[in-house]
Amino acid sequence: MARKRKKETAPPRLPRRREPALGGTWIETDSFDRARWQELRSASPSIRELEETGAVFLPRFDALLEDLFAALYKLNVITLPDARVAASARVNRLLLEGLLASTPYSSLRERTRLDEVRAALAALLLGEGALDALRSEKPFTRRDLLDHFDLARDEEDDNRRLDEIAEADEAAADPALDENVKARLAALAERLEREQRLAEARLRRKTAEVASDLERNAAGARKRMEMEALSVARAFDDAADEAESWGRALGSGGSASTAQSLELGRRLARNQKLRKLSRLLGRMREQALALRHRLFERRDEEVFDVAAGRDFGKMLPQELAALAHPVLRRDWQRRYVEGELLEYQLRGSDERGRGPMVVCLDVSSSMEGDKEIWSKAVTLTLLDIARRERRQFRAILFSSAETGLRTFDLNRSHSWSTDLCGALDLADWFPGGGTDFERPLDAAVECLAESRFRRGDIVFVTDGECRVGESWRERFLAEKKRLDFSMYSILIDVGASSAETIEGLSDRVSRISQLTDEGVRDLFVRV
Repeated sequence: MARKRKKETAPPRLPRRREPALGGTWIETDSFDRARWQELRSASPSIRELEETGAVFLPRFDALLEDLFAALYKLNVITLPDARVAASARVNRLLLEGLLASTPYSSLRERTRLDEVRAALAALLLGEGALDALRSEKPFTRRDLLDHFDLARDEEDDNRRLDEIAEADEAAADPALDENVKARLAALAERLEREQRLAEARLRRKTAEVASDLERNAAGARKRMEMEALSVARAFDDAADEAESWGRALGSGGSASTAQSLELGRRLARNQKLRKLSRLLGRMREQALALRHRLFERRDEEVFDVAAGRDFGKMLPQELAALAHPVLRRDWQRRYVEGELLEYQLRGSDERGRGPMVVCLDVSSSMEGDKEIWSKAVTLTLLDIARRERRQFRAILFSSAETGLRTFDLNRSHSWSTDLCGALDLADWFPGGGTDFERPLDAAVECLAESRFRRGDIVFVTDGECRVGESWRERFLAEKKRLDFSMYSILIDVGASSAETIEGLSDRVSRISQLTDEGVRDLFVRV
């Protein structure tokens, strides 16, 4: 009897090693560089918004922003070869070549190298310039960009197919599977490999065609990016320095956070009005703080009695001696808690306010131009004073009755730190329109009735070109007397103005045109 031959089985199919997918970045980076960029991206809404908008016009736009950051941040900039970057990122390469070869790029790198915040700000501004170029279809047409979207889809299909092949190979190598299942998996892997080879050939042909089309526009792309680099370099220094200045002036005493610095720098670089306001604000703030910090400035007050309390500045010398005595210290502590320490009682004519501030700021059409800059510089200087003196601050911006009011609470937290984004919104918002004094002053009176704004005062910043009804005026003055608050008006008289209306409502009217030492005292010391 013939012996049965043992059925020969094919050797098990070894899983192919899956090659990593090609990336979209052209600048070589390490894990530290990528981590820093991701942290900056997470902290900045502007970067994320730009990525989302740019992805509509160009695939791999997020990779372009990352390359711009790396080109400005890294000490040594190394460009990767074509074989290591996806074909759908070829537009990015042309834009980067225009940047790297430009003279403004060298100037920018001197100020951004190894400084992640400044590098991210410059990358954000360059990315916005690149997006503007793509929107205008110069130098790349819509057809050129659509070809790159097709390439990106083909690359995604290739990567998905390679994943399927790797999964089929891995499953076919599993010794626990039935032989028939293994055979079917092996056949599936072979079919996918044939499809992959055909797809790769098509992708190579399409890549060559797209590369040929891009070469026709390469010079224009490089020139456009060089122009954007020049534009950013011109505005960058002022924007970065002024962003840091705003952070120190209106922040919590230290430098602004990363997200705040990026947002401030971006808005200052793109907005001539904010830059002009920033320069005026800096000068006005320094002058105001110098006056408020004079060591020998005395209040117009005198000692007239001794009373009980717990104010260290008014405490009698014998109470200080009791504090230092080892036996009397406990009794001193008890009397301090109960407010029974002996202290001087003062009286005088000092009228400087020290309560919350409610600032009504006129943003009507008559305030356009220099008036707007002056009025907002005054308002933001008052905000800085309120922060330093731990006073509540609310700004009510008004124009016509139809426009309505816009309210900003800019130091609401317990640390009295300023909402920098809110301060920038205040500085930038200007609806125009007519002027109505009655609605903002009514809103300010309602605000002073709130518990946290009680014992506050109103600061009214306007050019005065408005009238109020007589009945409303009488009602306002009655409320002013009942709530016992003061109203300080600041007349922006750098152009046409009128003080007639506000003089009948205010305790004091200060004029911007009279910014002598005494004028600044009226503006900032007595408020």
